Amino acid sequence: MFTVFLNGAPIGTVEVSVQRAADGIVIGGVSRMGPPLSLVVRNVEIRYDLEWKPIEYTLDAAVRGQTVRVHTIFASGTATSEVTQVDKTVQKTDSVAADTLVLPNAFYGAYEALAVRLASAKPGTELRGYVVPQLEVPIKVTAVTEERIQVPGRTVATRHYQATFGAPTGPVDVDLWSDLSGRLVRFSVPIQSLDVVRADIATVAARRETAARPGDEHVSIPASGFVLGATVSRPAGVSATKPAKLPAVVLVGGSGPTDRDETVVNIPIFAQLAGALADAGFLVVRYDKRGVGQSGGRLEVATLSDYADDADAVVKYLEKRKDVHRKRIAMVGHSEGAWTALLTASRDGSIAALALIGGAGTTGAELILEQQQHALERMSIPDAEKQAKVELQRKIQKAVVAGSGWEGIPAELRKQADTPWFQSFLLFDPAKVLRRVKQPILILQGGLDTQVSVIQHEKLAALARARKGPAGRAVQANTFAGLNHLLVPATTGEAEEYASLKDRNVSKELLDTLATWLKATFAALEKK
Repeated sequence: MFTVFLNGAPIGTVEVSVQRAADGIVIGGVSRMGPPLSLVVRNVEIRYDLEWKPIEYTLDAAVRGQTVRVHTIFASGTATSEVTQVDKTVQKTDSVAADTLVLPNAFYGAYEALAVRLASAKPGTELRGYVVPQLEVPIKVTAVTEERIQVPGRTVATRHYQATFGAPTGPVDVDLWSDLSGRLVRFSVPIQSLDVVRADIATVAARRETAARPGDEHVSIPASGFVLGATVSRPAGVSATKPAKLPAVVLVGGSGPTDRDETVVNIPIFAQLAGALADAGFLVVRYDKRGVGQSGGRLEVATLSDYADDADAVVKYLEKRKDVHRKRIAMVGHSEGAWTALLTASRDGSIAALALIGGAGTTGAELILEQQQHALERMSIPDAEKQAKVELQRKIQKAVVAGSGWEGIPAELRKQADTPWFQSFLLFDPAKVLRRVKQPILILQGGLDTQVSVIQHEKLAALARARKGPAGRAVQANTFAGLNHLLVPATTGEAEEYASLKDRNVSKELLDTLATWLKATFAALEKK
């Protein structure tokens, strides 16, 4: 059984069976999808010979209530299909490879065959897939990694295959995970926000160990009436049983349902930061945000202040550990996490240093309007329509802050915007918070960041330097050319480019800068 997710929401299920007999292999099953797909597969059967060469495909389904039947025979390098929709039947013949994979859009269980064929694949391996009854496309494997998926009570070892499908409209990047027996665990198309996940992995408590280190410690940290699921990484060779007092770093994630690895389009930003900082000699904690992964709490009612409370709970946890130097705890916040880190440090003077990555220097209300303006500049619509969108956004933000004035605003937009988090985000003003922050600050920014612009970076640095006394002088700001908001090399920096990025490694230059600054800052504190 698989659950199908679209834009993070479950829309249907797929039941699939794989049966091997003396004369071949049969993949069969049923599925049901709600809107927008509105698809019911009453029966499907895909027959392969023992070498996984296709023989026959049969589908009986209903799309938006209309009956669709497909019957395809594979022989002599051709696929001959008979397609019936309502009362109309057409025939179609395509040339296909003898070992093509049958991958109909109507039934995701068919990807069990791809999981098997990928078992011996290496980067550069090329396969063929037939999207019945449309066309055959090339499939090229671009990366293969070993990953572990944690679920309550056990860990599933998987292989993660990244591949590119050569669609007519351009290449489409996909991800497929299989278990070590070759059975499908998960299939994902990031550009479509589509995920097909095996039922035992589809739990909200599941998490991918995308970059586990030897000796990583999985812990539960007490927060406000719930616990935060977290991972502690330490330098190689440092034993938990023979603790040394280590400087520590807390990683604070950005907006939305962010897990402890801060994974965005399969880039585990925080897993990479944690590994680099642990290699540099720090004990590092990263955690699932409340209501995400293995953390309790309710995401839908949380505010920036609540997230700061959670971050401070992690600091308090570290202060009690025997392997942590309690006066050498730093906080590193990325994106919205930079604001969370600022707010936490303004309340807790025991935090020794702050690193703010991709953080904004204006109010949340101003940042949203700046982001909207950037998006509108890229749209080919009349100026009057652009202005109307701006005015609507201003009206929405005013209503969110005031708690009234929703007249004339579409109900679906109010549902999205009228939340405690969004109100707290709009009202957040880093200028006011920074006046109460006394810690040394490092501010890092990607030069191609279009989510939080370099202008925002400069404003934040100026605010930090405007602090009175020694705090205003304890500021370092760096911009890294060619990096986007995810801290990886990019061409345009735009969000629509994320899914197609080839280099998914956080910049070594940025990581080195962060580690070097933390070491120097802690060394300077030792001299005081």
